[in-house]
Amino acid sequence: MEPFRVLLVDAAPGPLLGRELERLLGHGLAVTLNLRRVTDRAAVRAEWGDRVEFTDFDPFDEAALLAGAVRDGLGHHAVKSRAGVPLRAAFLAGAAGPGPAHRLRVIGRAGAGTDHVDLAAAARHGVAVTHTPGSNADAVAEFALAQLLTLTRDMRSYDAAAHRGEWRAPVAPPPELSELTLGIVGAGRIGLALAGRARALGMDVQALARRRDTARAPRPVSASVSAPDPAPAFTSAARPAPARASASASCPALALDSASAPCPAPAPAPASTSAPHPATALASTQAPRPVLTLPELLATSDVVSLHLPLTPETRGLIGRAELALMRPGAILLNTARGGIVDEQALADALRDPAHPLAAAAVDTFEHEHAAFASPLHGLPNALLTPHIAGMTRGAMATAALRCADHMAALLAGRPDGIPVATA
Repeated sequence: MEPFRVLLVDAAPGPLLGRELERLLGHGLAVTLNLRRVTDRAAVRAEWGDRVEFTDFDPFDEAALLAGAVRDGLGHHAVKSRAGVPLRAAFLAGAAGPGPAHRLRVIGRAGAGTDHVDLAAAARHGVAVTHTPGSNADAVAEFALAQLLTLTRDMRSYDAAAHRGEWRAPVAPPPELSELTLGIVGAGRIGLALAGRARALGMDVQALARRRDTARAPRPVSASVSAPDPAPAFTSAARPAPARASASASCPALALDSASAPCPAPAPAPASTSAPHPATALASTQAPRPVLTLPELLATSDVVSLHLPLTPETRGLIGRAELALMRPGAILLNTARGGIVDEQALADALRDPAHPLAAAAVDTFEHEHAAFASPLHGLPNALLTPHIAGMTRGAMATAALRCADHMAALLAGRPDGIPVATA
């Protein structure tokens, strides 16, 4: 039987590329590698030229992406991306339509979240969309903690002053972490990993979870919480809270760190990347205190960290009204998705010295990559990074190899245990 054809739109970087290619080839797949984001193209061609086909196009150019996917009329059975390349209705219609000899059947994301894919269009064309929820949980939690420490101790301003030759002492000594309350919006894999780390450093930690997370999250140790939590409400001053009975209807049972359907177990990762991290185990024993509404969490937290997927329910979740509810001197962290926060409202708040929000750290934006633009540019109290929270060696290796396993299983008709996203 002819092998299934897989297009790597943006392959794993550096030495991880070889491991990813070996994994895919080991599944008997025919691989086409897009060289556009490969650093040493000559070396890759020399090493893999007899086993892999090559192409070269800008994956963020939709026309070029479609041409690469259906080139020579052959098409590909699966497309894998890492950097959230948009895969919209027009692409899906062309790649999964009657034109190419091999119609698109699977999209794989080496990472958490599938908001870059038009899931409704994928469903119409019979394309399964898989990703690797949890593969970067430890990496993102560590990054959020780094954001928190950088801003609470104002390290950037002291670094800049020292580089100017200035010896500057604090005008007002900052609080220690044990004096602060961390509010986590989203008690999924990443939220719980951050909670464990923050608790280990002495912080008071509380979290707002949606219904599915309250079902899977560890229960707090406190004896005062003995009955199941009601479904929490994602409500704010701008959106009046519905009655408790209807709260669950506005909060679909979707994973906070993914938009995938529940899966019994992910495809096995290699032994070198699948061992639980000690801090992950810590998170399971130090669950955050539950909070039932967003306004309550915002008003009672010194630092608020967002860990949600981008869905119709979470888009614009943090706007002007929500930011106004925060404690004086509060800090906002966003390593989730850009569309969850109104960036213009955030920028206006950071420019206003009378606003309760003192600083923000943002790793995800409404417009990213070549289209990157934000009203947060140039603000000294905004710590901006280019969506790198999950980019550690361990997280990227786990994501790449697990994604290869997921795609191979779906192409072979073995969907059991594979996370498949639904609209």
